[in-house]
Amino acid sequence: MALILDGRPVAAKVQEAVAAGVGELRKRGVVPTLAVVLIGRDPASQVYVGRKRKACDAVGIVARDHLFPDGLDEASLLALVRDLDADPSVHGVLVQLPLPAGVDEDRVIAAVDPRKDVDGFHPENLGRLLAGHPAVVPCTPGGILEILDHYGVELKGAEAVVIGRSRIVGRPLSQLLLLRHATVTVCHTRTRDLAAHTRRAEVLAVAAGRPGVVTGDMVRSDAAVVDVGVNRLPDGTLAGDVDFASVSPRVRAITPVPGGVGPMTVAMLMRNTLAAARRQAGLDNRDLPPPPSPPFRPPGGGGLGWQPGLTGSHPPS
Repeated sequence: MALILDGRPVAAKVQEAVAAGVGELRKRGVVPTLAVVLIGRDPASQVYVGRKRKACDAVGIVARDHLFPDGLDEASLLALVRDLDADPSVHGVLVQLPLPAGVDEDRVIAAVDPRKDVDGFHPENLGRLLAGHPAVVPCTPGGILEILDHYGVELKGAEAVVIGRSRIVGRPLSQLLLLRHATVTVCHTRTRDLAAHTRRAEVLAVAAGRPGVVTGDMVRSDAAVVDVGVNRLPDGTLAGDVDFASVSPRVRAITPVPGGVGPMTVAMLMRNTLAAARRQAGLDNRDLPPPPSPPFRPPGGGGLGWQPGLTGSHPPS
């Protein structure tokens, strides 16, 4: 059985560091504040916003929720974003996606002050990532790298395959992997023979938005698989984009759903909010994020920490 890449202890470590950083800022009279805008009644978005609020409370960040369950037109939304941009007491602005039909998502994202863009989706911040000098890393891709680092997954020289090309996960993740010297292939809905690509992957990240896209016959035995998907099945259970039952016995390591990438997304949002507050307070952020976690070492020695191209059985369990 594969090693489970549990995101919860990694998220707890990130949030512990954030809480310490928030405490230091509060001593200087700066109270990190995150404004979240949610339009509509999407159940998944409502749950996610609730988790963000809980995480803010845990680390000492003030959460200001701007909720519009009955909708908000684009002009009013843009006016709200401009007000939040101009408010010096607000350090991070997050507009929950997706937005309702008829609202131009690109225009709204571009209206957020890049310094307060804690999602990392503003064109300026995505451009910095593409140029190799990221200022704000999108939360889910950043969380994926934290998990891989924590468990000692080597990225330098690795064959990495990313399924999905959204600006939320796939595109920024591919750039982050390139910055870590992985050899990256991005697959999408027009990719021919998806399995031919996934079988090459030593690191496989799946953000397709559909359950069961990757099955056990599509992976190699030394792969580390990161499942970004969260899908509600007809029976009410949650499932990822990877068929866990058939894939987990065949790979070296895999994230669970739930409990894998999800907790990291919220933790990285907290880190980005702290970093934004520090920047706006004129403080140096060179110490954020902290250096990568040391490779995972299970009791008795050993550890994941395999090198690209190493084949063989599963890591110690």
